[in-house]
Amino acid sequence: MTWEDVLAYCLAKPGAWQDEPWDGDVVAKVGGKIFAFLGSGAGAAAGIGLKCGPTREVADEWLARYPADASVMPYIGRSGWNTLRVAGAIPPDELTDAIDASYDAVVARLPKKDRPPA
Repeated sequence: MTWEDVLAYCLAKPGAWQDEPWDGDVVAKVGGKIFAFLGSGAGAAAGIGLKCGPTREVADEWLARYPADASVMPYIGRSGWNTLRVAGAIPPDELTDAIDASYDAVVARLPKKDRPPA
């Protein structure tokens, strides 16, 4: 999977839209909340920041399985957010499953009026 594939997959989710809240850093949002941090996509180490679990302990499973391709996100990592390398050892189906889970976690916390139609 390329960075562009990941961005397209994120934006295909119901109600998802692209934003650039920081110069050169792309994010995917739903209902005004970020569910994927995509950065600039530059370089071989392009990664995607995702909510990988409800707690840091659950999100740490990614670090144990893919120590070279998963890391704790700065600042928000304590809340279960990880950075997963896009073109690394993580299989594409696991990456899309992680995107789905991050999206679902963010949507579940939105007020009902802000949730996209299923």
